[in-house]
Amino acid sequence: MKKNMIKIAAGTAALLLMTTAAQATLKTDKVTLKGNMQVKYNKLPKAVDSLSEAFTEGMFYGRFRTNFFYWDWSVENYATGGKQKDNKNNGVGGNLIYKTAPFKGVSATVGMYTSQNLDFFRMDKSDVKYSKSGKDTFSRYNVATGGHYGMTVLAQAYLKYDVTKKTSVIVGRQMFETVFTKSNDTKMIPNTFDGATVTSKDLPKTTIKLAYFTKQKLRDHTTAHDVIAFDATNSWNQNDDSAVNKNLTVARIGQDNKLIVASVTNKSIKNLKANVSYVTVPGVVSNLTLEAHYTIPVGSMKIVPGVRYMMQYDGLNANYGVANLKGNQTNYTNPNSLDSNLIAARIDFKQGAFLGRLGYSKIADKADIVAPWRGFPTGGFTRAMAQYNWYANTKTYMVRAGYDFGKANILPGFSVMARYAIQDFDDTKPGVQADSNIFHMDLRQNIGHSSELKFRLGMVDAKPTNGKTDVSYNEYRLEYSYFF
Repeated sequence: MKKNMIKIAAGTAALLLMTTAAQATLKTDKVTLKGNMQVKYNKLPKAVDSLSEAFTEGMFYGRFRTNFFYWDWSVENYATGGKQKDNKNNGVGGNLIYKTAPFKGVSATVGMYTSQNLDFFRMDKSDVKYSKSGKDTFSRYNVATGGHYGMTVLAQAYLKYDVTKKTSVIVGRQMFETVFTKSNDTKMIPNTFDGATVTSKDLPKTTIKLAYFTKQKLRDHTTAHDVIAFDATNSWNQNDDSAVNKNLTVARIGQDNKLIVASVTNKSIKNLKANVSYVTVPGVVSNLTLEAHYTIPVGSMKIVPGVRYMMQYDGLNANYGVANLKGNQTNYTNPNSLDSNLIAARIDFKQGAFLGRLGYSKIADKADIVAPWRGFPTGGFTRAMAQYNWYANTKTYMVRAGYDFGKANILPGFSVMARYAIQDFDDTKPGVQADSNIFHMDLRQNIGHSSELKFRLGMVDAKPTNGKTDVSYNEYRLEYSYFF
């Protein structure tokens, strides 16, 4: 039955491609909710002449949101000690953000977020370990250590100083969007970082971003934690991102690591967008990424080829295995090294309300890519919902299509996006999941001026070999957002 559904879904994606970007955005007077769920502020407080006015002329931004998740495994193995059990979770809450007006170039932002979990549609406390995508709506650590479902956290709290009209410095807890770091605000609470950043657009057609972070706060944490270290004594205490390298434990690298990021984006050459980005956790791992996208007008269509090349450098010189994220180093060429690289390429076809994309990625047969900061290494090229396809010696082929019915003046506020990906993992590495085909679809409908309803479907058809686990499943998500 599942395989038939995969075939039907794949046919739907192909049909979308043959029709004539992508997702609609929700735009209110105050904010715009983009297709990637990032919030852009359309209206900000204006500069004032006194400190008291900085507060009285500040602005509030509110959001009510809900998320419901249901994960249906093809094969449940929890009864025999496995990790696969059908699971459901939900989050109901939202956020209230306050921004002061700038006074002498200085302003402040505070954002309080809450995610509460309705009893009738969540896992029992004893079963939280089986939660998959819905785990981000609560703190597993809090529940497992005698706490309760639901969390309310200060996810944003920072001061901003505008050095010039186009250069600003931010200090405190904040979102930071780069190829490596993302807010990834698709659940209830964004991924944020503690530290200092600089963003500058003073150079012509150039954006420079710099960051020095001392802590990270993942979406399902109520307190900040190390930027990379995994706590082997309590796996949900420190960095427990789904893509964390579990060999990089607190016992081995400590829990006071720093994350340093630099990114330069340039558009000086007509139709070319180029980026150079660098990230390092000193003494652990570094990554240099080169990326470029070039737009080719062809009549009413735009063809946009793009490429991303990542180079990962080991900084540990470890005498223990680190190459596989999960800890099984079998059949890795150098188990004690993080050295690796990846190449990803795509070509977009944009015409009016339609966006089509062909994508490919290949990870070197060295180490898995280290990326626990929600900036997915293959994101925008071949990554599908809930997938991690940056293990060593992995190839992925992806086709994507999107159509904005609102932009086409067919159905206001409605858009659809579908992906079909073939993930070819290394069959000889038991620490890597089985090959799989994925179909993923988003249906999105704006409701009125300020709200959005979104349905997401993910279907995975795994092809286990060499004793690997069958990770086939269907996943369903329903999201609602209302901005005020």
